[in-house]
Amino acid sequence: MCGIVGYLGPKKATPILIEGLGKLEYRGYDSSGIAVLENDDIKVEKCRGRLSNLKERVQSSDFASSIGIGHTRWATHGEPSDVNSHPHCNEDESIAVVHNGIIENYIVLREMLMAKGYKFVSETDTEVIPHLVDYYFEGNLEDAVMKATKKMEGSYALGVISEKDPGKIVAVRKDSPLVIGVGENESFIASDIPAVLGQTRDVYLLEDKEFVVMTNDGITIYDENKNKVDKQIFHVTWDIDAAEKGGYEHFMLKEIYEQPKAIKDTLTSRIVKGEKIKIDGIHLTKEQIEGFDKVYIIACGTAYHSGVVGKYVIERLAKIPVEIDYASEFRYRNPLITDKTLMICISQSGETADTLAALRLAKDKGARIIAITNVVGSSISREADDVFYTWAGPEIAVASTKAYITMLIALYIIALYMAEVKNTIRETEINKIKDGLLDLSEGVAEILSDIEKIKTFVDKVYKEKDVYYLGRGLDYAVALEGSLKLKEISYIHSEAYPGGELKHGTIALIEEGITVIALATQEDIFDKMVSNIREVKTRGANVLGIAMEGHPDIEKTVDETVYIPRVMPILAPVYSVVPLQILAYYTAVRKGCDVDKPRNLAKSVTVE
Repeated sequence: MCGIVGYLGPKKATPILIEGLGKLEYRGYDSSGIAVLENDDIKVEKCRGRLSNLKERVQSSDFASSIGIGHTRWATHGEPSDVNSHPHCNEDESIAVVHNGIIENYIVLREMLMAKGYKFVSETDTEVIPHLVDYYFEGNLEDAVMKATKKMEGSYALGVISEKDPGKIVAVRKDSPLVIGVGENESFIASDIPAVLGQTRDVYLLEDKEFVVMTNDGITIYDENKNKVDKQIFHVTWDIDAAEKGGYEHFMLKEIYEQPKAIKDTLTSRIVKGEKIKIDGIHLTKEQIEGFDKVYIIACGTAYHSGVVGKYVIERLAKIPVEIDYASEFRYRNPLITDKTLMICISQSGETADTLAALRLAKDKGARIIAITNVVGSSISREADDVFYTWAGPEIAVASTKAYITMLIALYIIALYMAEVKNTIRETEINKIKDGLLDLSEGVAEILSDIEKIKTFVDKVYKEKDVYYLGRGLDYAVALEGSLKLKEISYIHSEAYPGGELKHGTIALIEEGITVIALATQEDIFDKMVSNIREVKTRGANVLGIAMEGHPDIEKTVDETVYIPRVMPILAPVYSVVPLQILAYYTAVRKGCDVDKPRNLAKSVTVE
């Protein structure tokens, strides 16, 4: 969950490091710090709290160095504190390290180093790294880092500098993201591309166990055996303005309003009226698709909720049994996987540690892997057999919106593609769904053009301690996501339940004045859902209904109604989630919450 940056070149390093760390704030952090080589002497500034605290400290330091590393930390070992903040150094502070990931065998390494006289000052797993590098150091920094990493178990992306081997930064990655920026006589390291976009658009995407040595003479990449690696530069084409708020109060609101474009971009060239579906990055034959006897959809959080929709859609269209599971639980239940299993792994960042681990387990057992991700060159995209990129563009707010909606689009396209290949539904129905997909962008734009009723309902919600979401079928899948959005950014306790489960215990929680958000967009179970709404209204609930245009009767049952444009029920989740995103956003704003960076959360969960 941490973010790391590094700079080497002719300019002052400190402003570039601070700028880069600012671009990584969305990943979530509790402290930050930098280390620079000032006249071949390492200087460190680090502190707990927001990046603004670090800015104040470095302003008084007036570092003139042109080489340095920086870090935003999310605590995993040791509480958030100045001491536990990165960078970490060896005892004489001649080596400094920033680290993203977890060193799983750090206790063993710590005990070994302490037995050799090394002293530790923090509670972190990271502090073993500079001491270990020091232990192996014999005049060459990259050799010491290579030897140290051979002893380390776990995940890491590292940036290392040393006053004993000045003028270079050594970097390496294993199971944690790291990119190398290539500039004019300067180079950069970063956990994510936005951190370097202000300086360069050319980057190297590192593979696991690739080492980088950056000097004023250029960039050299090695494998773990110190063989040189030739890599192609990846040129970033998306605009740097995409990582800015663009006039909106928050990134989250900006990203909600970017959803029509994200939908259109994700559909482009894949769904074309009158043509067969084309999916770049997926190379499944008809025989392979027909041979699958089970599909697993594996994901976490918001991505998991998109997978709940995907389960319904794939079973409905492609006629293949689907199981949806949390990636964090999947590995620990001995899942039944064969070479006839298809696994769909969904991760916005493509770096989600639990999802990556589940992918590797399934691959070892012979499953075919499709990755759905928003990040080109991410770990999950590289390790999967096939990749579907969602093309949502950078998503900065921690609470996912446009990434979620493009995940839905990806799952619809994959399901429809499999149905088309297998001929499991009539061609007329396939074409009807294709037409519906192509209309979704305009439909979402229509919803976003009139949000006043939702904003008015916020007045009834923002003081609540508990809010309940109800839905049946696909509406329940959307209710899960709506509930998550509210709780993660407004800190209101909310839960989603299937409407039919009310009588099995949940209704005991309903009392006078409590708020219920009820989705009723599915034609075949509309009457049953209205019956469930009546059950909570009878007990005094204040209900906001989400329904499709053409169902005015719902107004007799609820307090307020938000209508979505008429659409095929199977595609309704793309529309019905948008009012729930808006409701969560304005509730959080009304409460004065930090919408883009909610407490205790991180954008990219890169540790288990």
